[in-house]
Amino acid sequence: MKGYIEERAVNIANYIIEENATVRQTAKKFGISKSTVHKDVTERLVQINPVLASQARKVLDVNKSERHIRGGLATREKYLHQKGAV
Repeated sequence: MKGYIEERAVNIANYIIEENATVRQTAKKFGISKSTVHKDVTERLVQINPVLASQARKVLDVNKSERHIRGGLATREKYLHQKGAV
């Protein structure tokens, strides 16, 4: 079982780096919870492969810093569609 978790953590990190993916996108892709993605990258992967963990962490930090912008754009889009439907 432990081998599977370590392999999953590495696969998750590679996916995040290659796709510039968010935690939410990664969780959906792998069929796991957001908290599991976060734990795999921030705790488990650091012990397995610190360099890969650092690279994945950089992507997640950028995504987190841009989160409020994406949320605002999604809200804007929502209300533009509602206005057009009325």
